[in-house]
Amino acid sequence: QVQLVESGGGLVQPGGSLRLSCAAHGSILNIGVMGWYRQGPGQQRELVAVIDSGGNTNYADSLKGRFTISRDNAKNTVYLQMNSLKPEDTAVYYCNAYMYRPFWGQGTQVTVSS
Repeated sequence: QVQLVESGGGLVQPGGSLRLSCAAHGSILNIGVMGWYRQGPGQQRELVAVIDSGGNTNYADSLKGRFTISRDNAKNTVYLQMNSLKPEDTAVYYCNAYMYRPFWGQGTQVTVSS
């Protein structure tokens, strides 16, 4: 059994920053790609950023320059640093990790509002 535990969401004002964390627990095998997705109100889930075990990254074009993904392989943890947040970044952010199949976290709410 594998669990992804997310933390770091919350309410932030426009222009602010948040850092999300996601730690994998349980029967961990070699984790391949880890990443973050988000789902805004009334929207489909979309890619935010992914990172492989070698540190190679891929971002949604619209988020490049504001969001940074990183990971600590020793801790089986992936991070998402979000800067210059905008109201349109409001969403539930989901962690994803691929081992023999994709695993998902429960989601953490990020609300950007004044």
